[in-house]
Amino acid sequence: MKIRPGVTDILWMVAGAAVLLVVMLVMLHFHSSQSPADQLAFKARRVDLVEQMRLSLASASEAEKSAVMAITDHDSQTYADQARAAASVVERERTALAQLLNTGGTQREKALLEQFSKAFADFQRIDKELLTLAVENTNLKAYSLAFGPAAAAVTEMNDALSRLADKSASSPEAWTVATLGYGAETAVLRIQTLLAPHIAEESDKKMDELEARMTADDQIVRKDLDTLATHQTLSEDPDFKTATAAYARFSGLRKQILTLSRENTNVRSLEISLDQKRKAMFQCQDALASLQQAVLAEPIAGVNYGPPPNPRQLDGGPRTP
Repeated sequence: MKIRPGVTDILWMVAGAAVLLVVMLVMLHFHSSQSPADQLAFKARRVDLVEQMRLSLASASEAEKSAVMAITDHDSQTYADQARAAASVVERERTALAQLLNTGGTQREKALLEQFSKAFADFQRIDKELLTLAVENTNLKAYSLAFGPAAAAVTEMNDALSRLADKSASSPEAWTVATLGYGAETAVLRIQTLLAPHIAEESDKKMDELEARMTADDQIVRKDLDTLATHQTLSEDPDFKTATAAYARFSGLRKQILTLSRENTNVRSLEISLDQKRKAMFQCQDALASLQQAVLAEPIAGVNYGPPPNPRQLDGGPRTP
């Protein structure tokens, strides 16, 4: 059974063909009505926009890397704002170029701009996560605590225990005080040396292992201090009280350091910058380079660009025959 199109269907098909014909005629008229000078100017505007996009994209990437590497919250935020602003410029330029291509660009140029648009959307998605991490600076804050107040607390504790041992040198408890004090000092130093590797570590499993070792040494310190406290003459000594207070302060700081270290924002942002962001940047730049070449290769009637000049001729070197 054959289904014949009705009158309405035929009218719609004729109308569609007419619209298509009109569009083609308008495009042909557009190109034919432009002088070579107009066509050159139109090409120059497109090439210039693509070049501006490449420069703005490079500025955004450079600012992002500065945000990742900055050592203060203020600098990180400043560079992150610059990266976002440069990316916004790229988007404005992309929109302007799309409008130009819609008025007279080739299908290949439009396809290449679409390719860039997809790559740039990925670029922006990665940037959103990366810059949010970069400005938090949790690893840098952890380092600052570890090598600042935490280190000072360890020094204060160990100095107090050393003074306590010196004062007890002639007493019957000298050996006990020296042994327990040295044991506590050694254990707290081991904890301190594990903080920096923990802050730099990427793996949660290795962080767990480092924290397990810290916990074991923490138990040693507490056991030695508790044993010293059983001697009444020692428990009332100002140096012993200083040592226990310093270790309590160190323990609180250690907890803060490990929490910041676990967030790992600096390590994660650097990893994203060197991997995902780098790949996205290359994809964007490759798409723009191809688009620029496509625009430059678009022929203009009556215009012959000729072969590229010989660089040796430009600098006064010998000319080829």
